[in-house]
Amino acid sequence: MPPNIVDLRSDTLTVPGAGMRAAMAAAEVGDDVWGEDPTVKRLEERMAQLLGKRSSVYVPSGTMGNLASVAAQSRPGDEVIVDAQAHVVVYEVGGAAAVAGVQLRLLDGFEGIPDAGMVRDAVCEDDIHQPTSRLLCVENTHNRRGGAAIAVERIRECADAAHDCGLRVHCDGARLFNAAAALDCSVSALAAPCDTVSVCLSKGLGAPVGSVVAGDADVIGEVRRWRKRLGGGMRQAGIIAAAGIYALDHNVARLRDDHANARLIASRVRESTGAAVAEPTVPTNIVLIETRADAHDVVRAAAEQGVLVTRVGPHAVRCVTHLDVGEVECRRAADVLALTLSRA
Repeated sequence: MPPNIVDLRSDTLTVPGAGMRAAMAAAEVGDDVWGEDPTVKRLEERMAQLLGKRSSVYVPSGTMGNLASVAAQSRPGDEVIVDAQAHVVVYEVGGAAAVAGVQLRLLDGFEGIPDAGMVRDAVCEDDIHQPTSRLLCVENTHNRRGGAAIAVERIRECADAAHDCGLRVHCDGARLFNAAAALDCSVSALAAPCDTVSVCLSKGLGAPVGSVVAGDADVIGEVRRWRKRLGGGMRQAGIIAAAGIYALDHNVARLRDDHANARLIASRVRESTGAAVAEPTVPTNIVLIETRADAHDVVRAAAEQGVLVTRVGPHAVRCVTHLDVGEVECRRAADVLALTLSRA
């Protein structure tokens, strides 16, 4: 494989730079399970404030954050309404069913977000034969819908419908800061319609590990209990929480660079003869490519030329831009992909 690799498989592949490593090394720490890690507390307070919520809890991963949020706001046998292509459905190993004991009602809304009518129609009647509809889950940005950033008006519409029906609302906001950057709004505005929101620090923000779940104090207390139950209680976690604080200080404004690089790749790939590129209303740092060739062959051929992408379907590959790939690397990757797809 060529020595100069352009790795576009995921924005989880970022590596902490010198400044972030220095912040981690200097972090003041304590036992977080005992509530005594001052750096974790600072991160949680900062994220709660940014997201406009009363409280938040630091968790090891976005998957745990989503699962703990679902479990904290439902009971076994309940039903959770969610998009069929959501991360909760596709990439979280059936945790909602296996651990929280809930059933998923799958919808197919535009860019993964149901409108108010779809939400109301999906809510089960008060009938002994049916489960209780308890929670609506939304995703912003939406990974498998081409990284679509979802405007607050659309989130509010479906969330209001869910609340009117007595449901709570959770937002998988793993890339919520990307959405805010693309929509030119605050993350608090995007989070406002939702009762809980999870945000990942280890994707576009570039921290090595960790997510934060925010909401009201009571529900976050229950999420914290579920974190412990799932084995996610951490001890001197300030070392990694410091990376999250550093990311918030240094890596938010530059997310627009990733979006520009993704547009560059998408534009070049559209010129090829063997593929089509998803065109979300508001794109971010994900380029979803539908190819007439077998996706395995495309991934293999691109890798042989030093460009790593991910297969996400039999005829679909994904590129994700991030802080460890610049414009020069993305231009080279775009040329490689365009040529590879035209030959496929």
